[in-house]
Amino acid sequence: MRRIAGIVLAVLLIGGVVAAVVAGREDQDKGTATKTVQGVIGSEKAEFFADPDVVKALAAKGYTVKTETSGSWAMEGLDLKGYDFAFPSSQAPADELADKYDVRQPLPRPFYSPLVVVAHRSAAEVLEDNGLTTLDKNTGTLKMTAYLDAARRDRTWQQLKGAKAHGELTGTLYIATTDPATSNSGALYLAAASYVADGGRVAADTAAVERTAPLMRKLISVQGAQQPSTDAAFRDFISGAGNPLVLAYESQVASLLIQGEDVGDLTVLYPDTTANSDHTVVPLTAEGRALGELLSTDPALRKLAVRHGFRPQGTTAEFTAATADRARYLNQKLTGVRQAPVPASKVLHEMTRRAGN
Repeated sequence: MRRIAGIVLAVLLIGGVVAAVVAGREDQDKGTATKTVQGVIGSEKAEFFADPDVVKALAAKGYTVKTETSGSWAMEGLDLKGYDFAFPSSQAPADELADKYDVRQPLPRPFYSPLVVVAHRSAAEVLEDNGLTTLDKNTGTLKMTAYLDAARRDRTWQQLKGAKAHGELTGTLYIATTDPATSNSGALYLAAASYVADGGRVAADTAAVERTAPLMRKLISVQGAQQPSTDAAFRDFISGAGNPLVLAYESQVASLLIQGEDVGDLTVLYPDTTANSDHTVVPLTAEGRALGELLSTDPALRKLAVRHGFRPQGTTAEFTAATADRARYLNQKLTGVRQAPVPASKVLHEMTRRAGN
């Protein structure tokens, strides 16, 4: 009897331990449970969402985020049913999506990045010698009026003083961009260029588009085949391939600098009139809106956004501190840089259509 009682007691104890372990696991699972949200993002944010520290910070707030990439303007043609958010690279395509899906305003705008032109030192110095830029260390200012005048006249590198000493500087002078019909950076480039070309007036109607259409078409047609994303164009430039002048987001440059990457003879040119890429979340569900607001306000996520080169909305201190030791490459306070207003979505669509024809 004692032996039977001992066996029964042992079984009960083992059963109790197993139950306790299972219960503990269930409690642990509940404590670390996350909401899975799915979104479509611009390719320039892919590394941010893939960063293990970002994944960890989101999980700490209860989120698992799954993303797919798309050109910002191409998002309008996607079926976003079943997605929690879209995250294009500027406000214009975000507003288009918000209208399409009846999303209430305001839309969360966690961070932004100005458009810049990346150049190798030789190209930047030739531009300076010909009055198109001013340089200071590894950064400088691109004079948009002078550049657009050169584009109108189909200037070649060979026609520029000092270019003959650099065999890689040949052919027509132009800035390589992405396709403005599908990519945010290409469209913003046209917005800024048309603003300068039309005497500092933002395009508001078809007549305004018509006034600058020949020049906008020239800026795009001279490029031939264009990269589908800013990320691909920037990677080609860093690897030594492609055009001497490439349009990029400042965030792409700042991210490499903050991570201590070797950028060689990189020179960053800030157009004296440029456009900001306001990364804007379009919430398609309540979870999507909560995520957008979290990205805007959470200190850990803001710090991680800076690590990826983005400027958080509302303050410059975080970005300035993070880039202090590589400031020679950056215009941290955007001194002397004018922001061009971006046309309404309908007008910008027409502008990009005309530029591609």
